[in-house]
Amino acid sequence: MPERTYRVIQWMTGDVGQVGIRHFAASPVFDLVGVLVHSEDKVGRDAGEIAGIDPVGVIATDDADAVVGLDADCVFYTPVIMDVDTVCRLLRSGKNVVTTSGFFYPTEHFRDGGDAISAACREGGTSFHAGGIHPGYAGDILPLTLARVTSRIDRIQVYEVVNVLTDAPLDHIDWLGFGKDRDAFLTEPTILGLGVPFFAQSMHMVADGLGVRIDDVTAQVRAATAADDIPHDLGVIPRGTVAAQHHEWTAWVDGGPPIVYHAIYLTAPPDKLDPPWDWGKTRYRIVIEGDPPSELTLEGANAPDGSFSHPGYTWTAMGAINAIPDVCDAAPGWLTHLDLGLIRPRGLVRA
Repeated sequence: MPERTYRVIQWMTGDVGQVGIRHFAASPVFDLVGVLVHSEDKVGRDAGEIAGIDPVGVIATDDADAVVGLDADCVFYTPVIMDVDTVCRLLRSGKNVVTTSGFFYPTEHFRDGGDAISAACREGGTSFHAGGIHPGYAGDILPLTLARVTSRIDRIQVYEVVNVLTDAPLDHIDWLGFGKDRDAFLTEPTILGLGVPFFAQSMHMVADGLGVRIDDVTAQVRAATAADDIPHDLGVIPRGTVAAQHHEWTAWVDGGPPIVYHAIYLTAPPDKLDPPWDWGKTRYRIVIEGDPPSELTLEGANAPDGSFSHPGYTWTAMGAINAIPDVCDAAPGWLTHLDLGLIRPRGLVRA
C-alpha cells in the first residue's frame, strides 16, 4: 500500500489530462481535489464525466484563482504549450508542479524560463518536473537505461515512428503539413522542426548522463509524396503532395554524431508512398551502435480481447504522473530525470 496519499489538481482536460483524471480516480495514491478547464462546455461538469468515467465528485471550473487557492500537494499541468508565468504562480503558491508541456532539462533555449521556474521553486519551497513519452522517456530514459548494459557506445539512434492515420488524431494531418506541396514543405517551418529545442533537451540529458558535452545540434528533413490519393475521414491527401516526413536531428560531440533522433510520421503504407518508405508500425526504437550492438523497442500491444488502441496519450500522462510522489517528497527545485533517479511507481498493482 502507498505510504501516503497525494492531493492533486488536474490543470486542463485534453487527451493527456483526461488520462490523469481517470488514473487519479482509480489509484489509492492520489486524491483529486480540483480540475481546471478552458472550454465553457466543460465548466460545471463532473471531472469523471469529462474523462469518460463515473462521477468522481470534483466539479470542473475555469476559475484559476480558486484552483490556485486549493490545498494540494501537486498540480498535473497538461496544456499543449506551457505558460511559464502560470507555472511559477503555482510553484510560489506552495504546490509542486509535474507537467508534460516542456522544460525537461536545462538548456540555453530555455534559460530565461528555467531561471524563473527555479526561482519560483525556491520561493515556494516546491519542486518542478517534466516528463512524458518523447521527450521525457523514449529519447532519454530508455537510451540511458540501455547504455547501462553496454561496454562502448559509438552512436545512439532514437526512432519515433507514427502512423498518423491510425495512431494520432486526424487533425494532425493538417497540423503537421500533410497534403502540402513537397518543395514548400521542405523550405517552410514545420511543427516538428519548431520542436527541435524540446527534443534537444533530451539529447543534452543523454549526453550529460554519458559524461560528454554537445557542441551543436543540427536538423534536416525529408519528405515522401502520395503515389495516389490517400482518403481519410476528414478529406484526402492528394496525389503528389506530402504524405510522409522524416526529421533527423543530430547532436555533435567532438566532430562526431553520437546521438541522432529520427521523427518519422507517415499516412500510408510503402506502396502508397514515393519513394516507398517502409518504417514499420508506430513504435519507439532505441539503437546503440557499439559493443555490443543493442536495440530496444517500445510499442503498444493487443488487449486480452485482441483489440488494439495506441497508448500514446496514456504513456505521455503516466510517464509524468508516476513521478509525482517522488517529486513531492524531494527537496525543492527543478528536478530532471537525472535528479530523481529510478522512479518508484506506486499504487499500480491493485485489485
